[in-house]
Amino acid sequence: MEVGANIIVSGVVQGVGFRYFVFNRATRLGLKGYVKNMYSDDVEIEVEGERSLIEELIKEVKVGPRFAQVTDLKITWKNVEKFYKHFEIK
Repeated sequence: MEVGANIIVSGVVQGVGFRYFVFNRATRLGLKGYVKNMYSDDVEIEVEGERSLIEELIKEVKVGPRFAQVTDLKITWKNVEKFYKHFEIK
């Protein structure tokens, strides 16, 4: 079943290749949406796809790339809007 999720990632997640890490993982999983840096030093992920694939992405995001330190994830599940055609870095 396709769903959407908004994920706010906190910790050392900017300046460590985090957005590229998320982009590569989301693209590999066939997910759609975007990842972007926030002014609060967090990273926002807006994603749509099969729930099981989004859950797989979340597992990988919790680990992150080598120099990242993820301290918190805030996940809001929602209905899929089918707004995105691909996954991108904003």
